[in-house]
Amino acid sequence: GLGLGTLLYEMGVRPEIVTGHDFRSYSASIKLALVTGLMAAGIKVNDIGMAMTPMCYFAQFDLDVPAVAMVTASHNENGWTGVKMGANRPLTFGPDEMGRLRDIVLGARFDARGGGSYRFVEGFAERYMSALTGRPRLKHPIKVVAACGNGTAGAFAPQVLEAIGAEVAPLDTELDYTFPRYNPNPEDLKMLHAIRDEVLRTGAAVGLGFDGDGDRCGVVDNEGEEIFADKVGVMLARDISTLYPGSTFVVDVKSTGLFMTDPVLQKNGVKADYWKTGHSYIKRRVNELGAIAGFEKSGHYFFNKPIGRGYDDGLVSALAILDMLDRNPGKTMADLRRALPKTWGSPTMSPHCDDETKYGVVEKVVGEFQGMKSRGEPVAGQPIRELITVNGVRVVAEDGTWGLVRASSNKPELVVVVESPVSEARMREMFKGVDAVLRRNPEVGAYNQTI
Repeated sequence: GLGLGTLLYEMGVRPEIVTGHDFRSYSASIKLALVTGLMAAGIKVNDIGMAMTPMCYFAQFDLDVPAVAMVTASHNENGWTGVKMGANRPLTFGPDEMGRLRDIVLGARFDARGGGSYRFVEGFAERYMSALTGRPRLKHPIKVVAACGNGTAGAFAPQVLEAIGAEVAPLDTELDYTFPRYNPNPEDLKMLHAIRDEVLRTGAAVGLGFDGDGDRCGVVDNEGEEIFADKVGVMLARDISTLYPGSTFVVDVKSTGLFMTDPVLQKNGVKADYWKTGHSYIKRRVNELGAIAGFEKSGHYFFNKPIGRGYDDGLVSALAILDMLDRNPGKTMADLRRALPKTWGSPTMSPHCDDETKYGVVEKVVGEFQGMKSRGEPVAGQPIRELITVNGVRVVAEDGTWGLVRASSNKPELVVVVESPVSEARMREMFKGVDAVLRRNPEVGAYNQTI
């Protein structure tokens, strides 16, 4: 807190901040320490209490406060914690600001000027939910599974969805920081399978899964099929670009190649920009390009006006999905999924790799693939057509099958994703080819999940 307050003065930002915390056994006490440091640094603190991360982002606009600090472990296991910070709404800190904050804290270069203050903002959750629901109700009836994995979103998501006219089947919406069934992570197959089972049991039109701090939304269709977030992004891009032709969309390098090749997006004049994975990077890029939306495979979606304010909010994403279904009353979520060109993709797979070594390993892997391309060596039995190195390496074979290797930005892991527009067999071949290069590095451990 003292370091962040010092940084805000150094940046010339008005010394005022919004704070909030997620539902963990220790989050409130960590926030208390953060607030104490902020006040010692001369910052005026506006505390909205227990919240989802996007509620803090919304508060920056609603309370007209420049900075934000949200105490959350997001979707990570109980025991983790962190702070999502920003000082230029709707953006969050990138590497430059985080590097400067690290230098201030580790070098004890604090400016404890004092004079800060504290205000608890009463009833802020109601203000946030009113802002989301102060819109036309859905025109057609729809049943929705709202799955929260016992995370913080359980206190808000069902109420918001019901208020716009959806019939809600709640799943694991009771707050329980021990996460008795699974981690609240809509990218995790365990959570997706639980949503699938509930969708099939209740006959819901769609299943929506929210992560631990409510800034992401995962989707299961009416047939129980889990739709990866990048494919949902293509479906939303089709819907949005029909309303707003010529739109620009930013997507991360883990995402499907359909943003470039889908005939509907091409017909609607869509411009796709592949960028670095990480919610702060995509958010910043959406802002820089004035894109109408940004989609990250992890389920972070960023909607600019007229849909949102440029930050990631799982409930805004959920409303966009329900609006898409409402505009297509003759089609189910499964129909919209099947309308996309077929591809075969993997979940996000994360082999263990220590924080101290993961970036070096990725550099070596990039070098290996660059060497293979220059020597004309194949990957997965085909020539390498393209290497995208904006964030790790995305190696693209001649037939469009691709594999990605990058370092995780928040855990001691690498990230591996593969996709093929040809067949499941080609997707599996690419995984074997990428994994073979990875296994030349003894620092790379076991995967958390594989195909």
